[in-house]
Amino acid sequence: MDRDCLDLYTLMSALSQGVSEMFPRRLWVKAEVGQISMPATGHCYLELVQNSSKNTVAKARAVIWRTKYALIMPFFEAVTGSALKAGMQVLLRVQVTFSEMYGATLVVDQIDPEYTIGQKELERIQTIKRLTEEGLIEKQKDLALERLPYHFAVISSETAAGYGDFIRHLTENPYGFVFKTDLYNAAMQGDDCPPSVVSAINAVVASGIQYDAVLLLRGGGSEMDLCCFDDYKMASAIANCPLPVLTAIGHDRDFHVADMVAFESVKTPTALADFFVSIYKAEDDMLLALDRRISGALSGRISSMEGKLESVIQRIMNVCFLKIEKASGSISLLESRIKSADPREIIRRGYTLATDSSGVVLKSAEGIEVGDSLSVRFFDGVVDCNVKLKRK
Repeated sequence: MDRDCLDLYTLMSALSQGVSEMFPRRLWVKAEVGQISMPATGHCYLELVQNSSKNTVAKARAVIWRTKYALIMPFFEAVTGSALKAGMQVLLRVQVTFSEMYGATLVVDQIDPEYTIGQKELERIQTIKRLTEEGLIEKQKDLALERLPYHFAVISSETAAGYGDFIRHLTENPYGFVFKTDLYNAAMQGDDCPPSVVSAINAVVASGIQYDAVLLLRGGGSEMDLCCFDDYKMASAIANCPLPVLTAIGHDRDFHVADMVAFESVKTPTALADFFVSIYKAEDDMLLALDRRISGALSGRISSMEGKLESVIQRIMNVCFLKIEKASGSISLLESRIKSADPREIIRRGYTLATDSSGVVLKSAEGIEVGDSLSVRFFDGVVDCNVKLKRK
């Protein structure tokens, strides 16, 4: 049966002509980079996509010719801090072309890096809003850090310079303080970073080890390299971690959603090492000050007690001296009384002492008979005599 028809070339030529007439000038198009390839020719081939909440609603092929690529990419990377890669939201200036052989192609001659940065910032704002609504922004702040944190679970890449700087700064501190760290290896950039960090946090919690804190270390990088730390799932895992999470992700100009939900954040891994060393240094200084106060108090107390002791000793000595003097007086009086009662002293005053032949002192004339022998003692001698007469 005869039918009206076109050959393929005629159709494709008509489409090409129609596209040229419909889009005579370059257009700015926003899309997501679905795929990117760089063959040895130096041209850059892209698959651009647009996604709805459920699926992909549009796709297009795009190309950046080698000469343009050499001009576009250095500027894009300088502004965003990252190379063009899949997953990026981009705003491109394109010339719409249609080839009889290859169909529609968008020829890119310019990319606006500010748009890519702006899209990341919009996503970041939306993430912060969601975390705030779910009460996760301040959840870590309700936890308490040990007074002297010692054992840490470190989430980082073992090859990351920031991790190496942290370990050296912590273990080689000038005061000799000792800490213990366990590394949970994780990707620290790119699309693999958020799920890797979430997995590491889950591993820390599942380990059953009573860590004093979880440390998330990155150590700087470009703005696009670090945007993975604005990921919602990572931030949620940090906020819900039962242990205090401290972050040290970027340089001074960077502050990420992961920092916002963390228990504490500092700018660099070395600053985080200094943070823990300073805790111990403050405790050490406090103990030294307390030691000085105790030593001073004891020294003052000892001096006071020595003064009191000297006073007591002096009072005891005074009492003793008084007692000795009193006793000396009593002794002198007793000596005087003893001396005055001494028979020799009585005899010396003119009295005599009579004894019988046995030497017994005679106190009465009773019992003495005529003819008895007596001895009469004077102060200067003894006279023996016989009784010739006894009278009353």
